[in-house]
Amino acid sequence: MKLTWEVIELKLKDTFRISRGELDSKTIVVARIGEGIGEASPSSFYGESWETVLKYLAKVKDSIREDTSQLEEVLERLDENQGFNQAAKAAIDIALHDLQGKRLGLPVYKLLGLSGELKVPISHTLGIDSLDKMQEKAKRASDFKILKVKLGVPSDLEMVRAVRQVTDQIIRVDANAGWGREEAIQKINQLEDLGVELVEQPLKPEDKEGLKELRKNTYLPIILDEPICTSEDIPQWIGLCEGINIKLMKSGGIREGLKMIRLAKSLGMKIMLGCMIESSLGITAAAQLASEADYLDLDSHLLIENDPFVGVALKNGSLVLNESPGLGVSVRP
Repeated sequence: MKLTWEVIELKLKDTFRISRGELDSKTIVVARIGEGIGEASPSSFYGESWETVLKYLAKVKDSIREDTSQLEEVLERLDENQGFNQAAKAAIDIALHDLQGKRLGLPVYKLLGLSGELKVPISHTLGIDSLDKMQEKAKRASDFKILKVKLGVPSDLEMVRAVRQVTDQIIRVDANAGWGREEAIQKINQLEDLGVELVEQPLKPEDKEGLKELRKNTYLPIILDEPICTSEDIPQWIGLCEGINIKLMKSGGIREGLKMIRLAKSLGMKIMLGCMIESSLGITAAAQLASEADYLDLDSHLLIENDPFVGVALKNGSLVLNESPGLGVSVRP
């Protein structure tokens, strides 16, 4: 059976704002290979869109076979194709892992030799908003142990203070590359006083010298996201951060995501497993690797009004995998 796909628009419950833009909806592409299913949620930050995903899938469709014994060979061929196209590759990778798991009667995490035991809770993301709205969002998220507050705008410290006034939950922050060096130093030190646990992507992706300055003048752990897509990107950041944020839509799927985890751990880096705006399909795929993570930022399916899939469960702020073969994802009735 050949590779097929469909385009789906996800509608968000609230406008989602970060330092470089906002979204009310997100267009994803769902790929199918036999009974296997995968998701592409492309990011314009990396030059991808649902249109580029469709072009890539059309380009490679004739090389995709349903024979899961050839999974590694197929994925290696995808890596050889020119262009970034990581979200498109992720959709194929995820669908093939789902297909293989279903045919062997095993959950994907067992195929990978992983425990499937999710030991850490997920964080719940609060997009940039007015102070009143930030407090309202925090109160609505009282069932979660951890909040992740998006920053990178002039009023961001006030937002954290406002959230802290209404909760004693763990707070993590993500500036999405929205700060300059001096601003980052000042704000990170103030965030430490507010009890923030860690800071994600404080500076522009290419600013290694700035990270060196932060390491000298601040103490909060720094997690890097935007500049790290595949395992090839990891070694150059040794000593400049405490950890990295791995996303299947950046890595090109489960296979490369697991490779990144193993390499980063060998280098003494912490692992955050994150996501773009994805449905339960993409989140459940990422959750197959979640037993290996130190931090889990897999909550975007909870921000969606019309999630078309049912997958990983949520209990007391933590994700729970099921034992169904493959990903354990079904179409929402």
